[in-house]
Amino acid sequence: MAKKLRPKFIFVVGGVLSGVGKGVTSASIGAIMRSKGYKATALKADPYVNVDAGTMNPIEHGEVFVTDDGDETDQDMGNYERFLEIDLTSTNYMTTGRVYQSVIENERSMKYKGRCVQVVPHIPEEIIRRINVARKLHDADITIMEIGGTVGEYENILFLEAIRELKLKNPQDVAVVLVSYLPVPKHIGEMKTKPTQHAARALNHTGINADMIVARGEYELDTPRREKLARFCGVSKEMCISAPDVESIYEIPQKMDDQQIGNKLLKLLGMSSRKSDLTPWLKLNKKISSAKKEVKIGVVGKYFGTGEYTLSDSYISVIEALKHASWANGAKPKLVWIDSEDFENNPAKLKTLSDYDGILVPGGFGTRGIEGIISTIKYAREKNIPYLGICYGMQLACIEFVRNVLKKPEAHTVEVDDATVHPVIHVNPNQRKNITNDRYGGTMRLGAYDCDLKKGSVAKKAYGQNAISERHRHRYEFNNDYKEQIDKAGLKISGVNKKEDLVEIVELEKHPFFVGVQFHPEFKSRPMSPHPLFAAFIKAAIT
Repeated sequence: MAKKLRPKFIFVVGGVLSGVGKGVTSASIGAIMRSKGYKATALKADPYVNVDAGTMNPIEHGEVFVTDDGDETDQDMGNYERFLEIDLTSTNYMTTGRVYQSVIENERSMKYKGRCVQVVPHIPEEIIRRINVARKLHDADITIMEIGGTVGEYENILFLEAIRELKLKNPQDVAVVLVSYLPVPKHIGEMKTKPTQHAARALNHTGINADMIVARGEYELDTPRREKLARFCGVSKEMCISAPDVESIYEIPQKMDDQQIGNKLLKLLGMSSRKSDLTPWLKLNKKISSAKKEVKIGVVGKYFGTGEYTLSDSYISVIEALKHASWANGAKPKLVWIDSEDFENNPAKLKTLSDYDGILVPGGFGTRGIEGIISTIKYAREKNIPYLGICYGMQLACIEFVRNVLKKPEAHTVEVDDATVHPVIHVNPNQRKNITNDRYGGTMRLGAYDCDLKKGSVAKKAYGQNAISERHRHRYEFNNDYKEQIDKAGLKISGVNKKEDLVEIVELEKHPFFVGVQFHPEFKSRPMSPHPLFAAFIKAAIT
């Protein structure tokens, strides 16, 4: 019997600015360790007081990623699943709110046996406990944990304190990676290390020294900058990893492995170096670079605009799933963000949709831009443009069909019009109670649910199996009172959850590809194994 390895921990923290690439760095390290034969898992610590990501604004925080067990998490959890090719659970995600909630519940239950409960040590102890729960659940040799935000912020100081305590107790089992940005100001024309020096010192002030620096920037890290980082940040030159901008994030594992990041971390942790086998990543990147035929997909949504900027992070899993499917079909994806409100303000713009090979409407909530999306769906249906509707995109496809094919113009969702005479999309009794009592956080239909597929359907052909399991995140459902009507008129119900008698998939007859799904297939797409529905959608778009 092989000797059990001591559990090891790699903590990834950020410097200078958010969005610097901590999540992809963590995911890439995990992919490299797994390619070496080590069992690795990844965690995310969000410094927000929210209990989960479900109540966070997607424009400010990005996409809400949902796990099989129904946890609403940060978008980086999606990168972990895609890169490590494993399914994560709620144990892999924590927030400040979740940690404090546990400590307070323990205090109320007298689990501290009358002791005074303090921020330190009890909050860091709860953080460490949660890390170990995830490690044990996934039987991980190496546990990688990303700390949200940047060092020097007040919000994440308790997570850093947990790292300090863990490293103080077991210094040989903990490595700390600082991912920091090295800008090249245009008026200077030289890569500057000073912001990273300040980040390293801010980390030092918490009692932690970085063991490695991943130098993010527009360009490769050169020798003079590497020497400066080593001198002023207290790391060796060999532990300064260059992480320049790349065309695809899927190049990063190979680029990092070329610099021996995995073996360097293993040496720090007192573990045996091993050769990496990144053959699947090499094949993927060859497929990406060789894709020549362009497929133009219009993604119609309402979460993109914030001031003068467009934030596609609101739909990052959808974007990645479209890329995976395009590459698998030998195509180069060109994704264009379309604000549905533009069609409401100027209906003549709908004609521009003819320029696209396919149209996708992702999930969403609320009333803004809805009529523009419905007009988009009508155009795609009538002009035979391949269409994929996800969650809200499926619900609005049903509403459009009832309005314009069944000739019931008042048809709507009760989310928008609670008094509509044709509630095609309604609320089940349990969700109605939640809404009435203002119970919103963590109360939607969340996580994996089974779905049976109709024989001969587009969905059945795409999946190649009779039953599937997909992840959900929604509160409203298709109203079965309209089930027979739409099916008879040509919008076929091709997927149902039999246990709760819920419509999961609809598809249009005599159309190149017109499919709406109540679930979120994008959450299960992986770069090496694209989701079958996305693959079928792209195939139809390039045909």
